[in-house]
Amino acid sequence: MSSQPQNPKYFLGFSLIDVVGAKRFKQIYAHFNDLELAWQASTGEFIRAGFSEKLASQIVAQRNKINLDEQLERLNRLKINFITLESPEYPALLKQIYDPPFVIFYKGTLNSIQDEFCLAVVGSRKFSPYGKQITQDIVSNLAKNKITIVSGLALGIDALAHQTTVEAKGRTIAVMGCGLDQIYPAVNYNLAQQILNSFGALISEYPPGVGPLRFNFPMRNRIISGLSLGTLVIEAGEESGSLITAKSALDQNREVFAVPGNIYSTTCQGTNDLIKQGAKMVTSAQDILETLNLKQVTAEITSRQILPDSPEEAKVLEHLSAEPTHVDKLLQLSQLSSAQLNATLTMMEIKGKIKNLGGSNYVLAR
Repeated sequence: MSSQPQNPKYFLGFSLIDVVGAKRFKQIYAHFNDLELAWQASTGEFIRAGFSEKLASQIVAQRNKINLDEQLERLNRLKINFITLESPEYPALLKQIYDPPFVIFYKGTLNSIQDEFCLAVVGSRKFSPYGKQITQDIVSNLAKNKITIVSGLALGIDALAHQTTVEAKGRTIAVMGCGLDQIYPAVNYNLAQQILNSFGALISEYPPGVGPLRFNFPMRNRIISGLSLGTLVIEAGEESGSLITAKSALDQNREVFAVPGNIYSTTCQGTNDLIKQGAKMVTSAQDILETLNLKQVTAEITSRQILPDSPEEAKVLEHLSAEPTHVDKLLQLSQLSSAQLNATLTMMEIKGKIKNLGGSNYVLAR
């Protein structure tokens, strides 16, 4: 990536070109080193970047139909945020994989301290009473130990993992295989709202308007595993999509866990095979916490949280993150008077809770 910060709207622009995925974007960025130049490049320049004439023509043709300012306004109307690979809020674990999405669209809250301690939970769309029981048992205990649960909002184990986390008052992230202007499957619409209301997040590498196309989901699965320290598979048949997530985790050098199941059950053949191939067999949340050395996560998160010393500080902290926020926006969001806000910011900076980056832009100190 370029040493100079790039305008996020050009990341957004390339994400709207359906023939440009993570790998092709990396190729574009490596060649041009300046996304504004790349956005203005001719077909010939894309050919010199290593693309075929047909593909270069497609990129330019689609680009010429995109009005970036209109697209930014559209996201604002839909209340969809986005971050890029260069954003401070971009998940550190996801950035480490071979082909991280260059744009993440999201609703809800990102960059929680908890998100350093994510576990993916996936499994069969049709689970047994045993699968339901073990999911609720393991996931509720992980959530209570401040582990962020990541899954795909699909029917079955995925939805159950999200629901269990919400009920345990934990944090969960749903990775979608479509744009965030829609919920797929539609039956999980209420669950998606519960996730957002519980300070979780819905995320996708696909912009609004992209439907739940079949080939989106294997790509989506690399994000589920990429966000996570490990992937837990609960009940999966031999052809289950959950095994794609497990394979992605292995490719990313992440831990794979599997719950053993009935050897006569078709929904357990995939998980039992994973164990035979070397996945860590687990029967409790403690097995996972011990393997990943996460038994002290609750204490670690508590020690790193920035706690307010006054109601004014609480209002400021509510609207600060690793992403710079201008004082004018803080004034609007916090609903403090100008004098109150300035005094509070000064004291918080002295205490080491926040940093002034210059130009009246503030971020959390850690």
